[in-house]
Amino acid sequence: GGFGRGRDGRGRGRGRGRGRGRGGDDKDEWIPVTKLGRLVKEGRIRSLEEIFLHSMPIKEHQIVDHFFPPTAGKLKDEVMTIKPVQKQSSAGQRTRFKAYVAVGDFDGHIGLGKKCSSEVATAIRGALIMAKMHLVPIRRGYWGKNSGLPHTIPMKLSGTCGSVSVRLIPAPRGTGLVAAPASKKILAMAGLEDCYSTTRGHSRTTGNFITAVFNAVSASYGYLSPELWKPTVFSKAPFQEHTDFLAKEAESAKADAAY
Repeated sequence: GGFGRGRDGRGRGRGRGRGRGRGGDDKDEWIPVTKLGRLVKEGRIRSLEEIFLHSMPIKEHQIVDHFFPPTAGKLKDEVMTIKPVQKQSSAGQRTRFKAYVAVGDFDGHIGLGKKCSSEVATAIRGALIMAKMHLVPIRRGYWGKNSGLPHTIPMKLSGTCGSVSVRLIPAPRGTGLVAAPASKKILAMAGLEDCYSTTRGHSRTTGNFITAVFNAVSASYGYLSPELWKPTVFSKAPFQEHTDFLAKEAESAKADAAY
């Protein structure tokens, strides 16, 4: 009796589908669950740079969508690699798919995300969300003369992942990106025009290779070079500055919960 109902599509499956359909009306409405999300939605934080300045972790991908609306098409995304991974179980192997997705605006912001799922589409969607939440600013600089717009990395950078270690070296204007096709995409998405690169290790493992490149370019703001030695003028962190607004929001949420 019980098995038959499950097999022919009745029972739990139908209930799940009906629930999904009902919730479709307000699917586009973003209800933030973090303090940072509430401040962004209310317009208290005007740019991503304010978030990066205070090293606040982004826990909701809609925060990035707020600053880079998908309709504007400024933030591009690309599936870097999809590979099957297997786990031995009592019934044989269980195959899942691991997807790596990179996002970037070709102007100083880059993010890389990975996700494992039993379906390729779900893995790609999850990796895209992870990539948006791991978006970081990239510092650009010059090779030699400081004229025109910054075109390369400001200093030599290195990053590792697994056995792969990548070293990026500033290059003169007009050199282009001297790198493998996978790493060239990451560097171009970050907004770099000229760069030399060298790699050690098993760079055929595309996932580790692009993660090493991402770790290298992410470290560009980690170096304190002489032009950053000026005295720092500290400003209040957004949570401290808008503490009254956040407290009021928390009180209204508590009141709603009581009802």
